[in-house]
Amino acid sequence: MSFAVNKNDRIEVQIEDLTHDGAGVAKVDGYPLFIQGALPGETAEVLVLKTLKKYGFAKLMNVLQPAPERVTPPCHVFPTCGGCQLQHLSYEAQLIQKRKSVRDVMDRIAKLPDVPVLEVKGMDDPWRYRNKSQIPFDTENDRVITGFYKSRTHHIVDTDVCLIQTVEADNLMRLLKHKIQQLGIETYDEKTHRGMLRHLIVRKARQTGQVMVVLVTRHKKFPQKDAVVDLIRQEVPEVTSIMQNVNSANTNVIMGNETINLYGENVIIDRIGDTSFEISARSFYQVNPVQTEVLYQQALDYAGLTGNETVIDAYCGIGTISLFLAKQAKEVYGVEIVPQAIQDAKRNAELNGITNTHFEAGAAEEIIPKWYADGKRFDVLVVDPPRKGCDEKLLETILEYKPRKVVYVSCNPGTLARDLRILEDGGYRTKEVQPVDMFPHSSHVECVALLQRETI
Repeated sequence: MSFAVNKNDRIEVQIEDLTHDGAGVAKVDGYPLFIQGALPGETAEVLVLKTLKKYGFAKLMNVLQPAPERVTPPCHVFPTCGGCQLQHLSYEAQLIQKRKSVRDVMDRIAKLPDVPVLEVKGMDDPWRYRNKSQIPFDTENDRVITGFYKSRTHHIVDTDVCLIQTVEADNLMRLLKHKIQQLGIETYDEKTHRGMLRHLIVRKARQTGQVMVVLVTRHKKFPQKDAVVDLIRQEVPEVTSIMQNVNSANTNVIMGNETINLYGENVIIDRIGDTSFEISARSFYQVNPVQTEVLYQQALDYAGLTGNETVIDAYCGIGTISLFLAKQAKEVYGVEIVPQAIQDAKRNAELNGITNTHFEAGAAEEIIPKWYADGKRFDVLVVDPPRKGCDEKLLETILEYKPRKVVYVSCNPGTLARDLRILEDGGYRTKEVQPVDMFPHSSHVECVALLQRETI
């Protein structure tokens, strides 16, 4: 099979676009090449690495004519670390590009060229925004390394600083990196399944300043734990909770099922707006607290509640959106498949003195019909599914029971567009899509979409 280009060709190309994961796209006689690090509008010299039937991959060798929006990344490991994809693109241009990516899937997948896609709501300060860091450990040439995985690998890019995580996470990463060998603690080796310390997890509550440290170990027996606790408390006094999580499985899943308190409280408490949430070692909680408030306020605005509505929050997690909605709704019913999350949601409702929420564990497509069979009726349904989008059976349930309004919170524009097409074909109309930048300097963008039933 002949291609427009061949492996090891060194050629000059024009970059036309970005992929959903931030790679530049060039076309050679109509044949797409994906080039990490290249930006639209640039002329570049590239080395062809691989050719497949419909597309190929190339390495950026030289930027011959840079785009006006190209900037110098402030992070010294940006070219190799997989945590960020767009630090070389100005923040203003990132927001434009993210809106373009949402517009593209609305046209191409949802077949909704006339649906308004609004300007992306970005951050005033798009740095140090992550309230949770998951930092792996390894040993290389008899030296402990920490950092983040190189893109599409499990090779750690060694660093002491990450500009999108908290200063406290940097300090703890640096501290343990330089001290654990002195304490005789071995790092975990995923190839041999030996060693003790697997991950450091740091969570910070933005509003209260409380910091939780989770040490993920291969064994429950942790002889050096007292020395580690004393070291952390002495060097990083902001820490209010130190937990040990035990993960003895030979897996790349980060956390195991058993969590042990080593110091302080079992939870930290944060606030979104005037609503408080308990966050445990394993709780799901949005990692960008500033933009979470923007995202949830947008969902609340689209819900248009007057105090008389009964609302479903599918995929409710620990009740974050539910409790936002409850302050303006008559009643909110939350459903989530993870039982522990439902327990957390109930506790968070109690923590805030909110009494008009009802939470139930199970699959939304099974629980919602049960609620209807019990005589309950719902005006608004809010969904906030994982990246794979809504379960097909849940979409069928929505179309069967026909709530007047659907507010769809999405972390994946592609699956959002797919699901909007299904709901449109079932009688809903998409009124508007609002992108929100939850992850500056990455290629990800979240969206909130408003749908209304065609006939009421």
